[in-house]
Amino acid sequence: MKIKEAKFLISNTDIEKCPPPDKPEYAFTGRSNVGKSSLINMLVNRKSLAKISGKPGKTRLINHFLINNDWYLVDLPGYGYAAVGQDERSKWKELIEKYVLYRQNLHCLFLLIDSRHKPQIVDLGFMQWLGVNQIPFCIVFTKIDKLKKGELRKKIDGYQEKMLENWECMPPYFTTSVRTREGRDEILNYIFNINRGIS
Repeated sequence: MKIKEAKFLISNTDIEKCPPPDKPEYAFTGRSNVGKSSLINMLVNRKSLAKISGKPGKTRLINHFLINNDWYLVDLPGYGYAAVGQDERSKWKELIEKYVLYRQNLHCLFLLIDSRHKPQIVDLGFMQWLGVNQIPFCIVFTKIDKLKKGELRKKIDGYQEKMLENWECMPPYFTTSVRTREGRDEILNYIFNINRGIS
């Protein structure tokens, strides 16, 4: 899939104010500082469509972008940022969960995970919640350029082993690097194939 146009539409904290659910929608979330905004910019081939910050927890709103006038890309707040107060974290959690449960045109949630870390309880718990609520999602392992291939394989195998304790199989996953642009075509083609199947 070629990205011909990507434009920002709206930011808000109320799913009732999201754009009309008249186009396929794909959302990106993950723990704070996992590289979400950088990945989104890589996917759309823009340097600053999604705002990047060295400070975790920068994204606090539901951010909608219109891609090729054909589908929506959504940048959701990150979760699990310990430096933010419990009340603020609870608000982010409620915002994400409400969006995921009630946004009727959401076709896939891309859950970003830093490939350098072992399975995290907060990620595993969120995936379990997605499964219970039958939300289609993919895992996106980020920052793979910071690991050797053998190390990356061990990390992914570790996640698979942990997930198979409760899941029948590993959900679809992608490995990505903003620096090398690895994974970009695979994610965009995945979205393209879903769009083609529902058109």
